[in-house]
Amino acid sequence: MDLLEPPRVVERPEQDYLGIRVVTPFRGMLSTRNELIDALSAWLLDQGIDDVGLFFLRLHVIDMSGPMDMEVGVVTPGPLAGDGRVQPATLLAGRYATLTYRNHSLRANRALIEWAAAEGIAFDRWDVAEGDHFACRYEAFRTDPRTEPRKTKWEVELNFRIAD
Repeated sequence: MDLLEPPRVVERPEQDYLGIRVVTPFRGMLSTRNELIDALSAWLLDQGIDDVGLFFLRLHVIDMSGPMDMEVGVVTPGPLAGDGRVQPATLLAGRYATLTYRNHSLRANRALIEWAAAEGIAFDRWDVAEGDHFACRYEAFRTDPRTEPRKTKWEVELNFRIAD
C-alpha cells in the first residue's frame, strides 16, 4: 500500500449523490463494484448528466464472510432524480476518519481502523444481524475509474464517519 495522505480527522459537509445499491457476497465484491461503475457511468451518459464529482464505493453493512450491502455512487452538485435502479441519496455531514492510499484496500482499511482505535476514535456504526452497519463509510475514487482502468493506479480516499 502506498500511503498518500496519513490518517486524520476531517469535517465533511453533506453531499448529494446518485447511486446503485446491491447486496453481494464479499468474494467477488470488487468485480461487482466495477460492473456498477460501468452501469452508473452509462446511465449518466444516457441521462446527459456530466456535471458530477467523485465516484465512490459506500459500504452500508459489512460481513466479510457473507453478504455485503454496498453502493456505487457519484457525487452530484445537488439533488437529482434517479429511476428504479439509480437512486438519489446523501453522504452524511460530520467528522470523518480518513486517509488516502494507492493499492491494497484491505491494508489501507486495516491501517485506518488501527489508527482510530489507538486514538480512541469510535466510528458511527452498530451491530445488526447482517453484520457491521455503518452510518457512512465510503471509499472515494480520486482517480476517475472511467479514464484509468488499472485499479492499482487509483488514488482512493477512505472515509469513516465518527460517532458523535
